[in-house]
Amino acid sequence: MTAIRQNGPGESEMGGEETTRREPHKGAGHRKRLRERFLNAGLSGFHDYEVIELLLTLATPVRDCKDPAKAALKKFGSLRGVVEAPADSLREIKGIGPVNVFGIKLIKAVSDRYLEERLREKALVRNSRELFDFLYHNKQNPRRESFTAVFLDAKNRVIASETLFTGTLTSSSVYPREVISAAIERGSAALIFAHNHPSGDPQPSREDIAITRRLLFACRAMGIRVHEHIIVGDDRYFSFADEGFIGRMNDEYDQHFTAP
Repeated sequence: MTAIRQNGPGESEMGGEETTRREPHKGAGHRKRLRERFLNAGLSGFHDYEVIELLLTLATPVRDCKDPAKAALKKFGSLRGVVEAPADSLREIKGIGPVNVFGIKLIKAVSDRYLEERLREKALVRNSRELFDFLYHNKQNPRRESFTAVFLDAKNRVIASETLFTGTLTSSSVYPREVISAAIERGSAALIFAHNHPSGDPQPSREDIAITRRLLFACRAMGIRVHEHIIVGDDRYFSFADEGFIGRMNDEYDQHFTAP
């Protein structure tokens, strides 16, 4: 007859060692509440540090993430600053490791891809806000001035977008020939221009207006329309189309170069 053995300490009913049960960590309840808030209402009502904290929890299963989230926000100044921060700088913060950094960069890349696809699906030449959202989230380096062209087909659908010039932008550093060459190469019928102001103030300078006029005239001469020029600042933008500049420049071109 087989003897029935009583379970000893640390053993399961199957005769093996009992699975170790991990006690809930100190912030488990808070983490659960954060996730429930997000599932119920998205990010509405979240502070920036709570958004960062929620991101960090995805790769940090047991440790409280509030302190590293607040430290990251303090160091980089804003949620956007954290998401766009260099990986090495993020890893300098206590509590943020390589897997956390990977998660942050992955979320950024996915959101960029989503915005780009949404832009491609719509004719956005009349919607400066959605164009700004796309350009704002896709800035490679907000501290350095860069000039981007968005190439459109004859139905105003986005073909591609490309940063053509970087550094301090002047009339002598933005070449219409290169812009037109890139447009012809892509079979583009129309263009949208955009550049950022590292100062955060999107108001156009005289140089910005001169560049826009020069590019529009050169493109019109080649049968390519310019629909917009957006200047991207901090959480705001300036639209040359919305403010009437594009219309007036087209009128000026017609008066000087279009036969009656």
